[in-house]
Amino acid sequence: MSSGTLVRGIVVAHADLAEAMVEAVRSIADPDPDALVAVTNVGRSPDAIADAIREAEGTGPAIVFTDLPTGSCGIAARRVCQEDTAFAMICGVNLPVLLDFVTHRGMPLDELVQRLVDRAHAGIACVPVQQYGDVGGSVQG
Repeated sequence: MSSGTLVRGIVVAHADLAEAMVEAVRSIADPDPDALVAVTNVGRSPDAIADAIREAEGTGPAIVFTDLPTGSCGIAARRVCQEDTAFAMICGVNLPVLLDFVTHRGMPLDELVQRLVDRAHAGIACVPVQQYGDVGGSVQG
């Protein structure tokens, strides 16, 4: 199901995390270069981060992905998303979410957001070590 408009992703995170995540997605999935934009908080106040998010929006709907729900990135993203109904915000972004986003960004914004939140939950799992045997060896004292 497609809304006809591609949603843009804006990854907002501390230090170099946003750029690293965007580059990881690009190396794995080779999406449209405009699909994801990285915004760092380095050297920026919350107001300056909010301005960078607005600048990265382009035209049409956008999802702002943040590393944390609070802090300078989360506060700035929340402010921008409250101002514009074409924005949605997803906190705690991870690689499975961004990979799913770039392959489903033609979905309507509300459906896409729910899909990505579900994907975020599914992307976090505990894998029992016993399944793979002794992978770490023993620690000598």
